[in-house]
Amino acid sequence: MIQTTIAGSLPKTSWLAEPEKLWAGWRLEGDQLIEGQQDAALCWLKIQDEAGIDIQSDGEQFRKHFVHGFLEEVDGIDWNLMTTMGIRDNRYDASVPTVTSEVRRKKSVHGDSVKFLRKHATQQLKFTLPGPMTICDTIADNHYGERSKMAMAFAELLNEEALELEALGVDVIQFDEPAFNAFMHLVPEWGVDCLHRAIQGLKCKTAVHICYGYGIKQNIDWKETLGDEWRQYEEFFPALNASRIDQVSLECADSHVPLSVMSELKEKEVLVGAINVATNEIETPEKVASTLRAAMEFVDPERLIACTNCGMAPLPRSVAEGKLHALGRGAEIIRKELAAR
Repeated sequence: MIQTTIAGSLPKTSWLAEPEKLWAGWRLEGDQLIEGQQDAALCWLKIQDEAGIDIQSDGEQFRKHFVHGFLEEVDGIDWNLMTTMGIRDNRYDASVPTVTSEVRRKKSVHGDSVKFLRKHATQQLKFTLPGPMTICDTIADNHYGERSKMAMAFAELLNEEALELEALGVDVIQFDEPAFNAFMHLVPEWGVDCLHRAIQGLKCKTAVHICYGYGIKQNIDWKETLGDEWRQYEEFFPALNASRIDQVSLECADSHVPLSVMSELKEKEVLVGAINVATNEIETPEKVASTLRAAMEFVDPERLIACTNCGMAPLPRSVAEGKLHALGRGAEIIRKELAAR
């Protein structure tokens, strides 16, 4: 009861990339890069063991960008034809590659990484993939004509990948969909359908992660425009509750999300964000426990998993380590309280 996990990324180790920089370029090449990525993954698996994290991941040590790390192995994308487009409903502009023909995987994207992780992980293993809607909000379209059609095409590729990763021993496959919080009305229209296509045939646990973004300036500035209560989740949580996804990951720690929105997820396991990833302040275990305790007013303990709000890639490594330990110890406080009842 009250397992722990992380939402996504962890800081890249210093031998892999420039510390505290989101999506920094690799410092290694070829076989040395693979060895460096494996060493970084081993490092973070050990840290998660020590911190008491039950459902572990590599923290994205094998890819620079949570979306483009998948897209780099997909045909039909022109990386020389860069298009400037608004991201997350024009929250900020970015120069992105362009889809110019039907998309197809060149090969298994993450299979080799998962083989290595499964060999060394001592706990349950989670692997994260970009969600179809978020992919389409991070790449330009010069072929499909409709975002929903392109999203479904990517959902088919994600499903091929996910089935292979499940066969290699992944226990939880999570789809990251921060775009859900920008295009709330589209989630019931076609976002959930694309997720269903992405999880088709999977028997392992499936999750969708919807956050308010990394602790970067663009996201922080956007949050300041959302008022005293952030109610985006309310618009599409009913559709997610009726979906075939097993778990929903959301932001709670130090946020203006009303915890009552979790009452819309009565049929799901809920990954409660109890770690604020937009600050270098390390939570105390007691603060983590307080967040989880408050969440249990709306989520049965049997369905609650302690998590981070989002990924921690931009944070100093020592801060991320401290936050992992706080998460593990905070969950243990709640476990002891529940056992004493």
